[in-house]
Amino acid sequence: MAHHAEQEEEEVNFNGLYYLVGLLTGLFIGVVIDISITWTLSLGVVGLLFAALFLQVFVRGREQR
Repeated sequence: MAHHAEQEEEEVNFNGLYYLVGLLTGLFIGVVIDISITWTLSLGVVGLLFAALFLQVFVRGREQR
């Protein structure tokens, strides 16, 4: 037992999951509104931007506390 190395906890990166949820939510809202394909794609980009904002403001700030 004296030879056991200390195990470091690996940080799991969920950033991609936040971006995926933002993209799918934006696309879903675009499909529900059903104006045109341009609006659907635009709302997908807006969803990605909201995911980036969420990561920068809320998730990053939690690590500093």
